[in-house]
Amino acid sequence: MTRKTIQALPATALQSLPSTLASQLAELPHLPSPSLWALWDLHFERRPAHHHRTYLESRLAYKLQENALGGLPTTVRRKLEKIGETGLIPGLDKQADSRLVPGTTLVREFNGIAHRVTVLPDGRFEWRGQPYKSLSGVARAITGTPWSGPVFFGLKTTARKSKSSLEVSA
Repeated sequence: MTRKTIQALPATALQSLPSTLASQLAELPHLPSPSLWALWDLHFERRPAHHHRTYLESRLAYKLQENALGGLPTTVRRKLEKIGETGLIPGLDKQADSRLVPGTTLVREFNGIAHRVTVLPDGRFEWRGQPYKSLSGVARAITGTPWSGPVFFGLKTTARKSKSSLEVSA
């Protein structure tokens, strides 16, 4: 079926779409593919490179909601674009991580091997020449299991340890 044929479908195939937003969203998974594509063509300038139905439905659902309820405020859209570009979430308080001065070297012995991690100027961490976004990522690379990086490197105590120390002092 050609794009021109699909563009001709909205008049017939999409007229039967329910009028409320909730019912339109509920109907998306049940639309035949030609109708789904026709709806896509109504809302987007070009077709996606991948044609996974779930992707089409989710993007159409967002677009229908955006049209009915309004899009994201400009400030939120800018923040999201910046997060997408940098990978860093502004204002995210890393508590223990944020107190570390660039150039600081953390040393942790694990399985008889001393591991040295350097705090980079951009807030990331370097271990064995590889940059990591978080201390937890470094701890996972060292141990092979999920760890809280600040706990692994002794910058923060676990809730269990702090509780037991309170019980001992009482």
